[in-house]
Amino acid sequence: MALKFGSLILAILPILAASIMYEASAALGGGRGPALGGWKQIENPQDPQVLEIAKFAVEEHNKQTGAELQFVKVINGETQVVTGTNYRLVISAKEIGASALKNYEAVVWVKPWQKFRQLTSFVEIN
Repeated sequence: MALKFGSLILAILPILAASIMYEASAALGGGRGPALGGWKQIENPQDPQVLEIAKFAVEEHNKQTGAELQFVKVINGETQVVTGTNYRLVISAKEIGASALKNYEAVVWVKPWQKFRQLTSFVEIN
């Protein structure tokens, strides 16, 4: 009897764990397939938190590359809940002193409970 009960627990445990991960991810704002790290569209690109993360991305890019970009606005973006939140943002920026705007895609990894941010990519797009 003990062997059957132990086998039943081992069979149910992965299903229970997956269900808990899915619910927790959904509660944190996960989107399509949150347990698998799906991306969810940001509803308001002008949200103060999104703007703060976009400005961080431009400032961090400037520090890393010596560029002199100035943040203008967030065009759109997506979030992905993983061990923190990835923000994939399309940012409009311009070189200081220039009038021409260019668009960039930035990915920033954020763990707010640790006050951690990391720019993982910043590339110009057409």
